[in-house]
Amino acid sequence: MYRRLSSILFPIMTILFLGSLYWGYQEHQEKNSILIKAENQYQRAFHNLTYHVEQLHQQLGNTLAVNSTSQAYHRKGLVNVWRLTSEAQNEISQLPLTLLPFNEAEDFLSHIGNFAYKTAVRDLSKQPLTPDEFATMKTLYKKSEEISKDLLNVQNNVLSKSLRWMDVEVAIASEQSNNDNAIIDGFKTVDKKVSEYPEINWGPSVSSMYQKRTIKMLGGKFVNGEEVKKLAAKFTGENAEAVRVTENGKGTEYASYTATVESGNNKKLQLDFTQKGGQLISFMNPRDIGGKQIGLNKAKSNAESFLENRGFKGMRAVSYDMFERSGTFTFVRNQDGVLIYPEKLTVKVALDNGEVVGLQATDYVYEQHKRKLPKPVLTKAQARKALNPEMKVRSEQLALIDNELGEEVLCYEYTGQINGGLYRVYVNSETGLEESIEEMTPSDTQAADK
Repeated sequence: MYRRLSSILFPIMTILFLGSLYWGYQEHQEKNSILIKAENQYQRAFHNLTYHVEQLHQQLGNTLAVNSTSQAYHRKGLVNVWRLTSEAQNEISQLPLTLLPFNEAEDFLSHIGNFAYKTAVRDLSKQPLTPDEFATMKTLYKKSEEISKDLLNVQNNVLSKSLRWMDVEVAIASEQSNNDNAIIDGFKTVDKKVSEYPEINWGPSVSSMYQKRTIKMLGGKFVNGEEVKKLAAKFTGENAEAVRVTENGKGTEYASYTATVESGNNKKLQLDFTQKGGQLISFMNPRDIGGKQIGLNKAKSNAESFLENRGFKGMRAVSYDMFERSGTFTFVRNQDGVLIYPEKLTVKVALDNGEVVGLQATDYVYEQHKRKLPKPVLTKAQARKALNPEMKVRSEQLALIDNELGEEVLCYEYTGQINGGLYRVYVNSETGLEESIEEMTPSDTQAADK
């Protein structure tokens, strides 16, 4: 009996054993294949990064080498600098540097790219490079050479010692990055050098992009927790006893308050206020939303009433995004018939009953200030000549927008149809140049209708 049983089980066990060996071999092969592909991707990204940083240095040198009046070549050179920094940033994102300190170098490349772009997009025949900008480019040329040389040293080590990026990833993941690793040490060296660079004059348009919003930018007096309780109670219509306040970032430039309001049906409303001025930054009612019951017009009417009743006066809807059960309107302030786009906020409306369940007003709070709007130099008819003749204009009005240089400019906003699509075109009211073009959806058009 045992002999017969063994004669049956032995072949079966042998087949299972051989099968498990084959399966293990296949798994090993697949794992190796994935590791090889990952290593090849890392190597390609790193060598491309080294090449593009070297090219960036050379392009800055070429741009500085031509005559100071060669605006056409300056534009071409700066566009190439912007392109190369974009390539370099993309390659950095492909490397396993998440936990490795390389943020200073990334930030430096970001500043170079934005400096080049902001300078190249302006009309250099009317606004040529200034002495300060030439000085900045000379600094960038020198510093990019240092970064390029350090990356080339890392590259030489990688090639001569056949170093693997997978070892870097393992070292970082296992928190062993303090161990001797030529790649990690090389990138740390680059980042440390960049962090020690003296302050560079990037110019106002680039510096404004990295300007952080702090309480110093706000007006009004500082408020305390008790005052925030009253503000939250007034906004929600609840009793002050139902409000709990917590302070965020105490003692820092980013201090704020979060108020949690206990409402009916176990709802918890959440509101964020600035510490200086006690202004509402955001409101959220995180309730479950039922099936869609109302349309855009009703939702818009409710959003407008919500803003009007809570002190946000003179707001105009300019766009609308609809999701499965909610719709979000973007509003901007209307000052004497001019739309002030920097002062924008969004309102989220539940489409089951039209209740406002969200408000985001950070841009409105930090950008709101008394503006003396300039008078348009061009008439509507003169500015309209900049439009494509085939565009069928539906509406036109004045609007204040931020241009690509981060400057506020007064424009004529033309809304119309062309090539089967709906567009907003912003024409500078002084120069007659098109400052910005954006595509609209039919919902945007309906939301923006007065």
